[in-house]
Amino acid sequence: MSGPTLVIELAAQPSPSVLREFRALTVKLSSRFNEQRPGFYDVNVPAERLGVEGRWDPDWRKPFPLPLLGAPSVSEGEEFTDLMGVDPRRLEGHRPFLVYLMGPGVGDERLFEDEHADQPDIEAVLGFRPTHAVNVSACCNSRIDHVLTALLTAAVMDVVGGVVSAELLDGQAPVVSGLPGVLGTTDDDWAVLGTAEFLRAWVRHPAFRLVK
Repeated sequence: MSGPTLVIELAAQPSPSVLREFRALTVKLSSRFNEQRPGFYDVNVPAERLGVEGRWDPDWRKPFPLPLLGAPSVSEGEEFTDLMGVDPRRLEGHRPFLVYLMGPGVGDERLFEDEHADQPDIEAVLGFRPTHAVNVSACCNSRIDHVLTALLTAAVMDVVGGVVSAELLDGQAPVVSGLPGVLGTTDDDWAVLGTAEFLRAWVRHPAFRLVK
């Protein structure tokens, strides 16, 4: 993918009812929805549907603030102006993503096996061996795509559960370690494991950035 990817690690295959909720959520958040197979969605997601609102800048080439609206921990009227990005309306505001469940019996089994072939540190933090996963992959790599990847992943986790695994850039481990919802980091600080609460807290941090 040309943008960042987050992985939701699951301890069991989602039930049919959870899969229906997963599909319904993805349809609701998308302006364009293409189901390639059950649990695999090629979509465009408007920033506003994830609570991110852009503002016009007289010079569209300059960064501009992206206040996050409607997040559970945001006080009424509070804005986070430290998040900067490309004007999503200049880019039509409908960001492309692939959101897909993978693992035994659901699809992309070989990809799941390859991605989970050697992750003893992650399993130690999780306390379980993942049987399935959901990947949330951005197809673009602007600042707005990093923000929306985190928020879209958190929304999916609200439905399917699981623990997010996020690779870290050098020096990010101290930044994320004190955030709410962090379950732990790997011994070499290459990845952090956390809840949806963690993603929503991290995306508001001035040093937020996902690994491309």
